[in-house]
Amino acid sequence: MSRRSSRLQAKQQQLPLSCQEESPQESEHLQTRKRRTAEEMKKREDGKIAKKHQYEIKSCWPPTITGGISPCIIIETPHKESVTTDFSRFKKYRFRNLFINPSPLPELNWGNSKDVWLNILKKENRYAHCKHFTSLHSSLQPHMRSILLDWLLEVCEVYALHRETFYLAQDFFDRFMLTQKNINKSMLQLIGITSLFIASKLEEIYAPKIQEFAYVTDGACSEDDIVRMELIMLKALKWELCPVTIISWLNLYLQVDALKDVPKVLLPQYSQEKFIQIAQLLDLCILDVNSLDFQYRTLAAAALCHYTSIEVVKKASGLDWDSISECVEWMVPFVAVAKKAPVKLKNFKKVAVEDRHNIQTHTNYLDMLEEVNSEVASTAPGQLSPVSTGGIITPPKSTEKK
Repeated sequence: MSRRSSRLQAKQQQLPLSCQEESPQESEHLQTRKRRTAEEMKKREDGKIAKKHQYEIKSCWPPTITGGISPCIIIETPHKESVTTDFSRFKKYRFRNLFINPSPLPELNWGNSKDVWLNILKKENRYAHCKHFTSLHSSLQPHMRSILLDWLLEVCEVYALHRETFYLAQDFFDRFMLTQKNINKSMLQLIGITSLFIASKLEEIYAPKIQEFAYVTDGACSEDDIVRMELIMLKALKWELCPVTIISWLNLYLQVDALKDVPKVLLPQYSQEKFIQIAQLLDLCILDVNSLDFQYRTLAAAALCHYTSIEVVKKASGLDWDSISECVEWMVPFVAVAKKAPVKLKNFKKVAVEDRHNIQTHTNYLDMLEEVNSEVASTAPGQLSPVSTGGIITPPKSTEKK
């Protein structure tokens, strides 16, 4: 046998013995690790409990002694979990029941109609607006907003911008003004044209250049002014630039009402003439700051109700009469004036015939709004009373009684 094989045999004989000798050490090492782990966990628990200890200051002198500085000591008190009683800070987390109005959408082959409807309602509640923004700006009057929006309507028609572009700009302007205070009236045109500039970049395929937006202000706003204001507005709006506009709601309602071919749900199937009639009414209504009292979907539903019926509105929007009655009544004088003005479809260069109803148009909206205000003033409750006009209330003649 070689020297190498004898060494291997000797090593194999010694190997089990060495393993037996090392095993107690290994087990002792494992027990030590377990003990250390248990001790560390206990220390952590004790540390957590120690952090929860609360203390209070206790005066060493009786309360009868007043004046001077009273010595005191800090004593430990039992731990008490903090209980919140004031929930005013959590208003934005309150649950909104979005399932009250059932989905009017048909079954879709590309998504769940209930989920789509719920997401639209969530977005409507997320993008809040309010007419009281004028109270934040002492130098502004409601009619200044009307003049600005009327001018934006005119700019949209000149550049053949879509109705959605205008209503996006209107939403950006109103929400931005809610985030600011004491804006000077000299800044309104810059804020308005910047709102339209942002909206056109979002909605238009071939948006006008910034030079053209600066040009229409007649030198009041430079390109640099618009760029600077754009960044200010985007930060103030927190880059939330996708509201469901009034015109989007109108498109949806008319499409649901006229829908016959479900696979073509994304292609307009409603009358263009009916659309532009209701759209002109909404254009007039949005110039009045009081329109911001209502949600966009309520405004669109009320306008649709004036040109159709409550049954159509309920089918298309899921809203009942109680939900829109206040808005419908508020809109009555606007409807009376809007129906006097004829509405015709206009043709635009480089705009397809099937898309021409979506291009924003302009008419003498300020004159129409003034007529609305005059009609509202003439039918004010205070002026309907005979006592307020100096009249005398007398009973009817006996021959006129029924």
